[in-house]
Amino acid sequence: MQRPRFLPDNFMLLLLATVALASLLPARGAVAQGLGGATTAAVSLLFFLHGAKLSRAAILAGIGHWRLHAMVVGATFVLFPLLGWALKPVLSPLVTPELYIGVLFLCALPSTVQSSIAFTSVARGNMPAAICAASGSTLMGIVFTPLLVGVLLGQNAGMGDPLAAVGRIALQLLLPFIAGHLLQPVIGGFVKRRAAVLKWVDQGSILLVVYAAFSHAVNDGLWTAMPLPALAGLALVCAVLLALVMGLLVWSSRRLGFSKEDEIAIVFCGSKKSLVSGVPMANVLFAANVAGAIVLPLMLFHQMQLMLCAYVARRYAQREESAVPAALPERA
Repeated sequence: MQRPRFLPDNFMLLLLATVALASLLPARGAVAQGLGGATTAAVSLLFFLHGAKLSRAAILAGIGHWRLHAMVVGATFVLFPLLGWALKPVLSPLVTPELYIGVLFLCALPSTVQSSIAFTSVARGNMPAAICAASGSTLMGIVFTPLLVGVLLGQNAGMGDPLAAVGRIALQLLLPFIAGHLLQPVIGGFVKRRAAVLKWVDQGSILLVVYAAFSHAVNDGLWTAMPLPALAGLALVCAVLLALVMGLLVWSSRRLGFSKEDEIAIVFCGSKKSLVSGVPMANVLFAANVAGAIVLPLMLFHQMQLMLCAYVARRYAQREESAVPAALPERA
């Protein structure tokens, strides 16, 4: 039987189950310490495999489209943070201070890689440019995200020195990614043939980090300080941010004369925020007792972007398909 469209995907259900497990049975003591080392190793392995999977030919094919890349970078690291900051008088009354910090952190994150490329493919957009833009956004986020969070938050929310955070994030994410990419000619084919394994490492590492973050937060009284109206307000905040950014990207792409294929890549790469990068970054940037609350907006936004972009991708694809028969002569 087909899953109803309004239900979350399997991974979101696993995330919710992980949050529930951490709420009922949070890790403590020696288990929590061992979990910290395991999460670091899992995330490093994840980025190593992503580096090995990324084709150098795809990078070279898409790297020349500088106007498209400027649009994606501008949306990811300028438009989102400006909206999160400028809308503070409207957004902050809807959520708790910790959740609003999480919204600002969400706004500073890089784009996704896998879902951006997948939706661009479904919608028949510019695939080489999408691969390059999404991958480049992930790498730039290693430097830009800690600096943006430092500008937006200062020393609030238990955040340490942003420059020191850049070094820690580069050590955990960038170095394994570069090592994997350098070995891509040797192991790239093997990694692509084992795509299912990469998916399990991808999702498993996120679940592990989410469990560790929420365990710390629950031990410090997360749910006793989180009113239900604030969670409803958070859903509204995430929906407004996503709708604003996607609408502005469609409008600006058309005003600037981009082709439909380029518009598709811009919309899907520029409107996403990466759960894969965001959860480990939050673990590095913020104190353990607040990291759980700070990743809540990201988890909710992640599910919203998948659901809305799936619908938009189908609309783009249908429009493309409907134009093809009209351009072809009828056969006898």
